[in-house]
Amino acid sequence: MINVSVVVGSTRQGRFSEKPALWILHLLEERTDVAAQLLDLRSFPMPFFDEKMSPARAVPGTYGNDVVRRWSAAVRDGDGFIFVSPEYNYGPPAVLKNALDWLYKEWNRKPAAFVSYGGVGGARSVQQLREIVVELQMAPIRSSVHLPMSTVFTHFQGGDVETALAEHDGAGNLLIDDLIWWASSLKSARLTTLI
Repeated sequence: MINVSVVVGSTRQGRFSEKPALWILHLLEERTDVAAQLLDLRSFPMPFFDEKMSPARAVPGTYGNDVVRRWSAAVRDGDGFIFVSPEYNYGPPAVLKNALDWLYKEWNRKPAAFVSYGGVGGARSVQQLREIVVELQMAPIRSSVHLPMSTVFTHFQGGDVETALAEHDGAGNLLIDDLIWWASSLKSARLTTLI
């Protein structure tokens, strides 16, 4: 069984990000080869990273902050990740970057996929996130879902967001297929390396 975590990358009031996060989570839950969970950054209110030592040198689970220790455990158990991210000023939200920065070894050799929204479907945010996760020794997959502003406006105008998101089921399932392939391959390689 492959463990996939969907990370809700925004903590703003009235946010849209939980809608596409729940949509992609539902698509994951329709699969029989996946155990899926939602990691909402609102549930992990970490301070901005301020440690003396790089997380690359830290022992997973030994962080001084209780919330970071919980975050570490949740990430450590994942075999693959789908980051749901808006685009703020051509990049990802600070809260998501901070959540990535707090850990290192927990992310290593695991695939990352992206569902984004905002200007040009959040593509610029995803491009930055791809570069960030490479430095964390993750494997960003090619397939992603870039939601148009019309879908976002449906949320803010009180419309039928579920129907608007369902129009992207094909792209979402392609993303999941690719992520599962990479997660299975990398999990097997990680287990082989440990023996």
